[in-house]
Amino acid sequence: MPAKSAPKTNRRIQVRKSGVHGKGVFALRDIPEGETLIEYVGEIISWKEAQRRHPWNPEDPNHTFYFHIDEDRVIDAAHGGNASRWINHSCAPNCEADEDGGRVFIKSLRNIAAGEELNYDYGLIIDEPYTKKLKAEYPCWCGAPECRGTLLAPKRRR
Repeated sequence: MPAKSAPKTNRRIQVRKSGVHGKGVFALRDIPEGETLIEYVGEIISWKEAQRRHPWNPEDPNHTFYFHIDEDRVIDAAHGGNASRWINHSCAPNCEADEDGGRVFIKSLRNIAAGEELNYDYGLIIDEPYTKKLKAEYPCWCGAPECRGTLLAPKRRR
C-alpha cells in the first residue's frame, strides 16, 4: 500500500503562539516583498460604539482588535475578524497596513522567510501629551534594536 502524501496547501500564514506577545501570525512559506497577505476584517463600527465596547478584556484594557479606518469608522476584528487580528506590532516591521477605499490590507515590506513572524508598526495615535505613564500603558515587546518601547507612534515635531 503506497504511503499517503501530505495534503497540499496554498496557505501562506498560520496563527500560533508568539514569542513577542500572545498569539502571532507566521509565514508558512517564503513570502516575496510587496505581496498582499490578508485583509484586516471585522465589524465596521463607529468610534462611539468602539468606546462603548472598550475594553475588550478588562484585565488588559489597552489590547483591542480595533483598526482605525477614518475619523468616523473603525474595524472591530473581535467581531467577525480573521487571522489578521493576531499580527503583532514591531518597531522594525516586515509588513505594513495599507488602507484602500475603507478596506485594510496587510502587505509584506520585504522578503519574509518561512517560519518568520509577521508584524507591522501599529503607530497608535493618542491626542494627549506622551508621558512615561502613558507610554507604559502601551508597551512594545518587539525586541528590535530600534524599539521605541511603546506601540504609540512618535509625535511629530513642530
